[in-house]
Amino acid sequence: MSNNPLQENKMGTLPVGRLLVNMALPMIISMLVQALYNVVDSIYVSQISESAVTALSLAFPVQNLQIGFAVGIGVGVNSLLSKSLGEKNQENANKAAGNGIVLMLICSAAFMLFGLLGVRPYFEMQSTVAETVEGGIVYTRICCLLTLGVFIQILFERTLQATGRTLYTMYSQAFGAIVNILLDPILIHGWLGLPAMGIAGAAWATVIGQWSGALLGLFFNLKFNPEVRFSLQTCKPDRRIIGPILAVGIPSIIMNSIGSVMNFGMNQILQSFTETATGVFGIYFKLQSFFFMPLFGINGATISIIAYNYGARKPERIIKTLKLSSAAAVTLMSIGLLVFQLAPDLLLGRGALDNSVTEQ
Repeated sequence: MSNNPLQENKMGTLPVGRLLVNMALPMIISMLVQALYNVVDSIYVSQISESAVTALSLAFPVQNLQIGFAVGIGVGVNSLLSKSLGEKNQENANKAAGNGIVLMLICSAAFMLFGLLGVRPYFEMQSTVAETVEGGIVYTRICCLLTLGVFIQILFERTLQATGRTLYTMYSQAFGAIVNILLDPILIHGWLGLPAMGIAGAAWATVIGQWSGALLGLFFNLKFNPEVRFSLQTCKPDRRIIGPILAVGIPSIIMNSIGSVMNFGMNQILQSFTETATGVFGIYFKLQSFFFMPLFGINGATISIIAYNYGARKPERIIKTLKLSSAAAVTLMSIGLLVFQLAPDLLLGRGALDNSVTEQ
């Protein structure tokens, strides 16, 4: 425990520019790996059939909604936990983590219910192609019924971020993504003597990767994060704790939900043209994550630094953090705009683009 004061004061003492880089860079790297596995999923699934790619695109709004709820709750926990540590309020910090677990369990139960009862109506209202509907149902049902993995993974990543241990966040998230990437071809195509599972294999690779990251995140929190102490007592629902978590988390959830609703609406429109259009739109969304995911990394680091220094009553560090993170975000999004405007054929693959035009 001798190094506790140093860790507690890290976000209140290091120069802001250096602190933002140290905290954001590991998260950006892990987010880029996360974006890569989304694209790898599409590459392997595209080898099954065009309908399989479309099924994945139609499932994306549900997956995005899962992540939106998990990140929203995680952001709320991160904010309250960092603020409590800045105030040196250990009890509130522990309760923030414990009540975060309760909220994650509630959200997971809602998505599991959707996996049991809502998946078929969801796909049947979007497509009349049997292969697309059945493939989407199989994929989404597996992801929803085992959704607790992604909720727990994101919660444990946020508790590590809140105490400035973003390197461990990178390890846990990258580990889950790499497990997913390695399992994709094995489970989809039936390598190493395993049966070929097709689109179900992609779903199993996804949830196994999520649970792998969650378990590693749990290990890192128990072993290397002494500022946060988990216990059954801290998991007891407390309105004084849940209120601030939701006050910060709900706006984030709404923003992600709007994106999912927009994605769902666009899929409905594009399905009236061809399934190829829906598939291409889904691939575009996964490609743009190479720019949005790093932005989420900057965002996560910014929230932790601001919340800690708000609790420690250091407004000058808050203002400087906002200026630096805003400049970094604008620069990143400007680069993304240029890439998508100047090189769309390279992003999608000229051959694949030509094939789609020929089919239409």
